[in-house]
Amino acid sequence: MKIKQLSIFLENKPGALIAPCSLLAKAGINIQTFSLADTREFGILRFVVKEWEKAQELLLQHGFTVRVTEICAIEVEDRPGGLVSILKVLEKAKVNVEYTYAFTAKYGGKGLILFRFDDVDRAIEALSKAGINVISTSELFKRLTENGN
Repeated sequence: MKIKQLSIFLENKPGALIAPCSLLAKAGINIQTFSLADTREFGILRFVVKEWEKAQELLLQHGFTVRVTEICAIEVEDRPGGLVSILKVLEKAKVNVEYTYAFTAKYGGKGLILFRFDDVDRAIEALSKAGINVISTSELFKRLTENGN
């Protein structure tokens, strides 16, 4: 139920984002979802790809600093308060949300949100006990394929 996410550091300047994206595109690696956060000097590009090992090796070969982290894709009811119900479970389990970003595609009337936790295993356990669906890597990419992504 853990998904591998790649993070790379980029200078915060025009054109910095195109280099890693071009490398992945030329290698036929599709970015399924991503997030870009910035400061004045640098940005952190976080993204999910199916062939994460291949993407990691390619980026390392081209001089990028790459970090692999484990995140979770969690089904969220597409309604007011859907996210709140998940956050309450995490708060009760004393799990900290470090960051999150969402997929644009929906599946079965539900959204998917990617979460990075301070304790991934405890988060998965608490969410599963609460009946909240934490999506496996294979299920995630199956859904994306079915949605035409």
